[in-house]
Formats: sequence, C-alpha cells, structure tokens
Amino acid sequence: MKREWYLDPLDEDPNKIAEGVDGTAPAVKAIHEEPAGKRYNRDRAVKYANKYAGAAWGAGNRHRYNKKYLDYTDKGGDCTNFASQVIGDSEEGGGLPMINGWRSVNRSGGTRLWVQTDAFRHFLQASGYGRLVAQGDFHEIVTPTRNHPEGAISKLRPGDLIGYVLDNNDTDHFSVVVGFDDYGYPLVNSHTADRYRVPFDLGWDRQTKYQLIHIRD
Repeated sequence: MKREWYLDPLDEDPNKIAEGVDGTAPAVKAIHEEPAGKRYNRDRAVKYANKYAGAAWGAGNRHRYNKKYLDYTDKGGDCTNFASQVIGDSEEGGGLPMINGWRSVNRSGGTRLWVQTDAFRHFLQASGYGRLVAQGDFHEIVTPTRNHPEGAISKLRPGDLIGYVLDNNDTDHFSVVVGFDDYGYPLVNSHTADRYRVPFDLGWDRQTKYQLIHIRD
C-alpha cells in the first residue's frame, strides 16, 4: 500500500502564505442552505467530522478517534481514512455505500481506495460520488470567473472535501468542509494533523493547489 507521508502543513514557511489580491484574504460568499440529500447525509457527515476531529481544541469525543476504524497516523497519515469515514460511515457519518473496493473492515483497516489520497480522489470521481468543481492555487479558486461569478470556492457546502496538491499533481492531503466563518470563509476539519474548524488554507503556501470536490447528494 502506497503511504501518504503527509506532513503537518503548519510546518510550512509562513513567509509563503498566500495573500489576497490587495494584500488581504478575500471574503468568500458561500451557500448556507442545506437541502436534504437522498443518498448523502451532509448534516451527519459534519457532525461526524466535528466529533472525531481528534486532538484539535474544540473537537468532541474527548479528543479520541472512532475506535471502529484503524488509526493510520503512524502508517503514513490518517487524513484520507478520516475523509472516507466522514462520507461513508453508515451509523454516524454521511452514509455513502461502500462500493467498488472502497471500504473499511472494522479494526482490520481500509482498502487502498479508502486510505490513500490519490486512489481516493480517483475513486470519488470514477464512482460519481464526487465532482471536481475546480483545481488551482489560492487566487485561482477565489477569483470570480464566468463559470464561478463568486469564485469556485463558493460552490463548496458543508460535507464537501478539499484535496491539497504540492507536487506533480499528486494529492497530498484531504480536509472536510464543516462550515463557514462570519465572512463566508470555508472552515475545515482534518486528521494528521488534527484540525477543528480552521480556515481551509491555514498553513499552506503559495505553491499549494486546491482540489474542490463536491460530494453529490
């Protein structure tokens, strides 16, 4: 199984952090109404992400992961395992059915599609579970365009995913969108490192590309 070898983004050089066009971070207008999905339960997915965000301040469950799943923190990184749980756990999460080799078996661990970043990204698109809204650096995803008048980032909803690319178009990390701040800026949770309701770009540098993935209801 290919390991993720994911490093905490907050170890990145703070002098490289992206800024808005005018030197400030842009406000992002987001959609806040959440119609109920027929297949994907967004509300439960977000509650799962908040409950099992681990050691991050504010997370629930006494800072513990869901013991039903194998912890991959010391096996290359747990971020994708966590994202899979959020959208796929049938008891507390989003409830997407485990199909086509994307699955986890209790404490035995998950398949490659479940735990490995690039394999998971390809699975989301191939299965139809996810749709790539846009990919680009910070400015490219927040700048208004003809297709995205309020910026591509505004298309994300709670329960959607963001992939992070550092080199060679390989996905290095996943986070889960769990809400927005007062200015409509997306907030995310993740594992490895554990994060709870932080700005989606916190700690990432100007070279980072973001993959905005909408989970189909």
